This record gives sequence, structure tokens and C-alpha cells, in this order.
Amino acid sequence: MGVFNTLRSVVRFRTFERDRTLRTLTKVADVGDLRTLAKKRLPAGCFDYIDGAAQDEVTAAANVSAFTKYSFRPRVLRDVSSIETSTELLGGRIPFPLMIAPTGFDRIAHSQGELAVARAAERAGIPYSLSTMGTRSIEEVAEVNHGRKWFQVYVWRDKPLLKEMLQRAADAQYEGIMITVDTAVLGRRERDVRRGFSLPPKIGLDTVIDGVRHPRWTWDFLKSDPIQFANVKGNSSVGDGSTPVTLSDYINSQFDPALSWRDIEWFRDNWPGMIMIKGVQTVEDAEIAAEMGVDGVILSNHGGRQLDYAPAPIDLVSPVADAVAGRVSVICDGGIRRGSDIVKAVSLGADACMIGRAYFYALGAAGERGVDWVLEFLRAGVEHTMALSGVGSIGELNRDLVEGVSE
Repeated sequence: MGVFNTLRSVVRFRTFERDRTLRTLTKVADVGDLRTLAKKRLPAGCFDYIDGAAQDEVTAAANVSAFTKYSFRPRVLRDVSSIETSTELLGGRIPFPLMIAPTGFDRIAHSQGELAVARAAERAGIPYSLSTMGTRSIEEVAEVNHGRKWFQVYVWRDKPLLKEMLQRAADAQYEGIMITVDTAVLGRRERDVRRGFSLPPKIGLDTVIDGVRHPRWTWDFLKSDPIQFANVKGNSSVGDGSTPVTLSDYINSQFDPALSWRDIEWFRDNWPGMIMIKGVQTVEDAEIAAEMGVDGVILSNHGGRQLDYAPAPIDLVSPVADAVAGRVSVICDGGIRRGSDIVKAVSLGADACMIGRAYFYALGAAGERGVDWVLEFLRAGVEHTMALSGVGSIGELNRDLVEGVSE
């Protein structure tokens, strides 16, 4: 009896979690675990679209690994009993320095797609960005997210269509636009080439077999409305994805390769809110953007999906911040996997960071609750890193905190 009582005093059985999604998330420790779960749950072509990048995928890997070049110089005995992670960004306060980056075709990960991410972003209090190539429309997202929203703009050849989308975004109270400038042509994404991937996915024997192997995704896909380019739905002149199309053919035929700095003035004439340039990859272009008076530059190489061997965004933060000297906000977009990455970027001079793949993995792994999980994981990681570094507020972050700064 004594042995039994001793065992009873030390053994505690876990309560069984009946909810399958929550049960899954209890075993997740980081973004890498979400990626692993997404790979298991999604058909191979869908996962490779999310995970893949251009050519040899060197830049996609470097976006993540470049953060390892920067280490902390933690200070001690600093009284970190209270940590303030909130910060000012583009005219408003946010709980921690993060934005949701625009990603196209979110519904290939989960039927709720952009709506799930937009709801999670509002709950977290961070700005959400909708892609022109989203599978939920400007208006649909505005219905579920009453927080801060941005509309990411690809520059179409069809300027009347582009003007119409800008007006719709203004009517739906999006606070700003992000003009994506790194897609004169689509990068060569060789995983998609090998898969023959199209949007929506074409049905073949391999697709059927893959669907059988991923029944939860397949059932979610089949019981939902067809996936289309929601912001151009019904537009026969540009195509809305009603019939399968390869992304490279679509973009190369519809987007304007003649885009230049002169087009920024066109946007000023047709958009009343803030403007950021997304896809800046050199100090020189950041300086031009600052001289033109835009509100922000987003240091981004499109997640390594355009030009392979482009620079990692984190390596640009310090020199760009020096060059623009506070004239524009600086956003670091690419490779964020932990809260410590955000702390490094802000310490080097960024005003905030953006995430794309991190929440896309979460959406594919566990739907909307997966996105909630990853946003809280990153917020908590920022707070944890600041506490261990002896920093009590975002305003105290500076280059003294990190070593390995590029000169």
C-alpha cells in the first residue's frame, strides 16, 4: 500500500484532449514543427508551392540562416520584471513589431484561407496584408477583420482594373498599399515545374492518389467553393482562375514589366492612403524610395521565390536604416522563424518584420488555430528574448545588443 500511495503522489495522467487540432498543437514547439505537420497534411504540390522557391533555393535558405550571423550581447541585472513589446508603426501602436505579409492562394492550405489569417491577425492586434492574388476578396477580408489592413498591389497591364481595385480597397478602409516591385517576370520555381502545378490544381491520376493519401485536406477542399483569384472574379479579360493556369503564364501575361519609379506618381494620383514599396533589395533603391516620400520600404526578396542569390533581408537592415535615416519606415520581410529574429531585426534598425511562410505553414498544419499559435509563439519569443537580453522595451533595442553587424 505504501508503494501505491507513493506512486499516486508522483504520477499524474494527462487529461485527454478531445479536440484533434488542439491535441496536435500541444506537441508543436516551433515553426519547424508546423512545417513538418503541413507537409504531412497537404498534397505534395500544394506543400511545394508554399515551401518552394526559385531555382536552387539558395536565397530561400539564406533568408533563414542569415539570422545566425548575428548574436546577442545580453546585459544582466537590468530589472526586466516588466517587458513592453508594443511599438509605433506607420501611425499606430501594435502589440509587437510584426505584420502579416501578403501571400497568394491561401486556400490551397485551408478552405478558410485569407479569412482565417485575417481573423487571427486582428485578435493578435497586428496589421494584415491581403495579396492581389488572394483567394478571398478585398471585401470578404474587410468583413472579418476590422483592424489595420494593407492591400498588396501587383501592377497590372490593365490600369483601369488596377484603379478599380484601389478604389475597392479605399472603400473597404484599407490603410495603405504595398506595391510589389520584384515581379517583372515570375521567378523560375522548379518544384512547381516538376509537379506541373497549376491553380486551381488540375485533376489527374497523380492528383487523385495524392488526394486519397491526404483525406482531411481533400474533404476540406471538395466541400468548399472553387478556388479562384477572388479580386478579379468574373473578369474575363484577365482571367480569374476559373480554369487551371500555371502561375508563370498568368503573371507574365498580366503584370506590367514596364513598371518603373514613374509609376509611383500614378499610384499617388489614384490612392489616398499610405504607400510602401515591397521588394527593395539594395541601399540605392531604398534611398530613391525615401526621396520620393513613400511611407515605408519592405526589404524583401519574395521569400527567395524570384531571383536566386538575392541578398538576405536581415543583411540589408543596418545599411538601409543608416541610409534612409528615419525618413521612411523599414520592414524586414524574410526568414523570420522566432521572436529572437524579430528582436535582431529591430535592434539593427528595422521598425518591424513581416512573416509569410511561418503563418502559411501554420494554416496548413492546423488552420486558423495554427495561425493563432504561431502569432503567440512569435510574440512570446520577442518578450522572452528581451527579458534574457536585459531589455525592458522595444524602444531600448539598438545595435549594442547584437554582434556581427554588417558594415
